[in-house]
Amino acid sequence: MPILDDKVIKEVKKTLANMQKPVTLKFFTQPFECAYCKDTHQLLEEMCAVNDKLSLEVHQFDSDKAAVEAYGIDKIPAFAIIGERDYGIRFFGIPAGYEFSSLLSAIMTVSTGITKLKPDTMGFLDNLTKPVHLQVMVTPTCPYCTKAVILAQQMAYYSDKVKADMVEVSEFPHLAQKYSVQGVPRTIINETSFMEGAAPEAMLLAKIKEIL
Repeated sequence: MPILDDKVIKEVKKTLANMQKPVTLKFFTQPFECAYCKDTHQLLEEMCAVNDKLSLEVHQFDSDKAAVEAYGIDKIPAFAIIGERDYGIRFFGIPAGYEFSSLLSAIMTVSTGITKLKPDTMGFLDNLTKPVHLQVMVTPTCPYCTKAVILAQQMAYYSDKVKADMVEVSEFPHLAQKYSVQGVPRTIINETSFMEGAAPEAMLLAKIKEIL
């Protein structure tokens, strides 16, 4: 039974029709001890069937150690959005509910090279010398999470010093405990600080500056 209904497929086709460069979804899965691997795999397959510029590459988390290490995958289901290069954009957990739109946004950003970052943000990222790792904790029912995820992804696309993870936190309760997640979105910055809520771009930028 399909995960995406006809209405959603129609919208996906409309959005992906504007793709310019090919994008590969490098998906990491395993056949055991992964509640959402099968559904995530099917979701990505259905998406890739919509546009020939979008392709799926499947890796086994338990056996393909080289790829796991190369793409920094430490939990599953997971996939990386790869274009002309690896921009450090990762999804951990199924991008269901509101997060489906952040998946479409990531694909289009990598395919077209278009971001909506402000000049101040781009100027800061141009001069960034230290790595920045943004982990955005989300749930599928959170209408505000997508904004935080897309902002992190666009920063990662723009700068090779930035990595951006969407983490569906209900699938990884140990991370909810580790980062004391009481509400979402919560953006963890370099494991040492966090930003609560769908903060405006300027506020996230100020927080990053504060800890570097």
